[in-house]
Amino acid sequence: MLKMKQGIYARLPQHYLRSLQEARPPTPVHWKSLGVKYKLNPETNVRERVQDVPIPIYYPPESQKGLWGGEGWVSGFRYANNDKLSTRLKKCWKPQLCVRELYSEILDHKFSISVTARTLDLIDAAYGFDFYILKTPKEDLNSKLGMDLKRAMLLRLARQNTELYPDDSARRDIIYNKYKTFEIPEEEAEWVGLSLEEALEKQRLLERKEPMPRFKTCVENLVHEMAVQKLSEPQVVEK
Repeated sequence: MLKMKQGIYARLPQHYLRSLQEARPPTPVHWKSLGVKYKLNPETNVRERVQDVPIPIYYPPESQKGLWGGEGWVSGFRYANNDKLSTRLKKCWKPQLCVRELYSEILDHKFSISVTARTLDLIDAAYGFDFYILKTPKEDLNSKLGMDLKRAMLLRLARQNTELYPDDSARRDIIYNKYKTFEIPEEEAEWVGLSLEEALEKQRLLERKEPMPRFKTCVENLVHEMAVQKLSEPQVVEK
């Protein structure tokens, strides 16, 4: 984190840097947290310390192009023929995927997205696709596509006067009032969901100054020289 305080890293917007520092562990999907630090042993009646042991999850690159609802690949072992006395064999459990068309009211567009059954349940629980994307933290979305959609939705809300249903003011008011609690300033919305590499490139582009044409530089130098010469000339005072 030391390099985040140096060079171009230090010039990134503070709200973006805070989003990196405030990252939290994702909600457990493939395992259940105990929720306590101590547990009473039923045999000895002695309080014993317990701890959560998360299951290692692998998220393949294709998970970033869909909405898997936090699910990933789980590696483990199984017994041959379901016999505990037999040889253990390596096994990888993968979520069952399906492609569904999901409609965004804010973006007014249908997206064909690879999802899991859990994702569809979460969308229903959130009362709609847009609510699911806007409500779910980035750690639980765990999807580059999901964060790109969130950024697009937030920008559309921030620019609602020009980009949110520009040809239908009645529909614009309905959609805006439905999702206005998620509205944030445009200068913050355009940074939502950017990876560190994308944020650095965006900052470089913002800081890049267009080269000034040579003739303008020559004119400015000439004007400056004439002004200096005029100031250096003695003034004639008439009596």
